Amino acid sequence: MKKSFWLNTIALSVYIFLYAPILVLVAFSFDDSRLAVKWTGFTFKWYESLFTNDSLLSALSNSLFIALISVAIAAVMGTMSAVGLSRLRFAGKGFYQALLLLPIIIPEIAMAVAALSLFIALGLPLSLGTIIVSHIVFCVAYICLVVMGRLEGLDPKLEEAACDLGATPLTAFFKVTLPLLAPGIIAGCLLAFVLSLDDFVITQFTAGAGDTTLPLWIYASVKFGVSPAINALSTVMIVLTVGSSLAAEFLRKKSMS
Repeated sequence: MKKSFWLNTIALSVYIFLYAPILVLVAFSFDDSRLAVKWTGFTFKWYESLFTNDSLLSALSNSLFIALISVAIAAVMGTMSAVGLSRLRFAGKGFYQALLLLPIIIPEIAMAVAALSLFIALGLPLSLGTIIVSHIVFCVAYICLVVMGRLEGLDPKLEEAACDLGATPLTAFFKVTLPLLAPGIIAGCLLAFVLSLDDFVITQFTAGAGDTTLPLWIYASVKFGVSPAINALSTVMIVLTVGSSLAAEFLRKKSMS
């Protein structure tokens, strides 16, 4: 009983240490005061101000555009890579698999510098396009990893049975394999979307002049102090991020059952 008490106490202390700053941020996003240091009253005005800020809406539009395009392209590439690595046998398969998943392991700052160096060497001007290309790299890795996990639970004999019944390999893939992979693909896309939407380091290195995304806009704004409007925006992003992550985890577990 005593051991259980201390374990519960330590666990609770760790959770408080991790999530207390987030709870404070959420609370002050509803504070009426502009200083956000002392509670003065409840209000929704900081959330209302988010929808009248043109620069914020422009940054949000850029972030959503980048995330959607990156995830859409990465979904095709990641799914094809996962199917190939899971179904085919060839020399150096382990090496190629490790190489494909390397962006998950490499520090973001190293990836950002590498992407910037590549674009400069190729003479490409920094723009939304360079941000999208950079985001596709790590989005592919995450989607591939999730889809490969889903493929591990699929019986390859289902495709063989479809082919025995007269379907071509391509038809069997689209009619049998792809629908079974759909929950894993969607889960991987949701995870990649959240990562792309929240990315700061890689975006900072590969963005051109005026190509401001939501994380870059927040970073520029907090240089002049953290206002309740920033707290409100951060709260919205936390809700969207946590919601997408929970949905991705739910779909992943459902696909594995």
